[in-house]
Amino acid sequence: MKNAFTTPNRRGLLKGGAATALGAATGAFSALPAAAATPLRYMCWEGYDKSSIIGPFEEKNDASVAIDLITDSAGGFAKLAAGGYRDFDVVSSDSPWIARMGPAGICEYIDDDEFADVYNSFYPQFRAPFAPLQYEGKTTGLPSRWGWVGPTVNTKFDSLETWSSYAPCFDPAYKDKICVLDWGDWPIMPMALHAGIDPYKELDDAELKEIRLVLRALFKNTRALVADLSVAQKGLMDGSFRALIGGGTYATSALRKDGNDHIMSIVPEPKDGLNQGIIWMEATGMLKGSDNPELAKQLVRHVVSPQVAVDLAWTEATCNLVPSQDAENQFSDEQKAVLQMDYMWEAWDKSHFHSVAPNIDDMLAIFQEELAAAE
Repeated sequence: MKNAFTTPNRRGLLKGGAATALGAATGAFSALPAAAATPLRYMCWEGYDKSSIIGPFEEKNDASVAIDLITDSAGGFAKLAAGGYRDFDVVSSDSPWIARMGPAGICEYIDDDEFADVYNSFYPQFRAPFAPLQYEGKTTGLPSRWGWVGPTVNTKFDSLETWSSYAPCFDPAYKDKICVLDWGDWPIMPMALHAGIDPYKELDDAELKEIRLVLRALFKNTRALVADLSVAQKGLMDGSFRALIGGGTYATSALRKDGNDHIMSIVPEPKDGLNQGIIWMEATGMLKGSDNPELAKQLVRHVVSPQVAVDLAWTEATCNLVPSQDAENQFSDEQKAVLQMDYMWEAWDKSHFHSVAPNIDDMLAIFQEELAAAE
């Protein structure tokens, strides 16, 4: 796991003033050392570590925040669950893993009443009691960024209507024109939904077999399985790929930020009674046993505040929606367009909310087996 640490605030030493008459007489001068900044340890995705976000918090709270960047949400959780939670105070990760801190017994629960003012600043869809982040009626964290997973399309080559379903993924006319993102479960879930299977419930053998068959068909039409987002984006821009599968808004925003408004991520229409999109979300929570629980609480408040939300939404690598309704008026019209804010609630209504699927290990194994067979 990649580690990075913010530069601590540099504070001048508090120099002693003129010595007292007694001190002067003896030639003694005093120097008062600066009080050490309170340390806080923060595990998070890239973007949350921006100096424009962390710096003001450090300054206001006389704190020094050490950052450990997450490169894999499941791996980050495994590190915490194995005892690493004792080494951190706050974590910002994908919401299913924040929720799982509850049953793992490693989170400090959030008092919804204490954070009532924060919830009031959110869109109604994210206000308490917010089920995706609850465990046994207690809150494991607060939502901080979100978006949706659906086909990412270059409308210079395809119409959005063409991608009102995932059918082109299996159309011979699109052979070698599909890019599947090698991002864990993200390309698997949409294919399961297209096959008429809800991947977020317990699956039987027949349903797992159906997922195997739909992935097999997908790989027959796929030109490339790509883990590097920049490579996938380049192929989408030049038409080598007609669509990216498994990325959605996270794969779209940087291109749209650069003025490519013909790149869009949409959610297909419901099929067989199942929504076809997936809402992903990141959340921020506190770890159990923090040495500085009040300061940890303040960092959570800071991260989800309207003042920070716009900065958190607009990063160099990717741009994402935030749950803060109070922040909406702070976005420029250009930023709103990049984030497809005019489409976000349609996407929400046509999507499932992402959570840890009971059979995810089985589905990941099937994905790898069918990929190997296709090669």
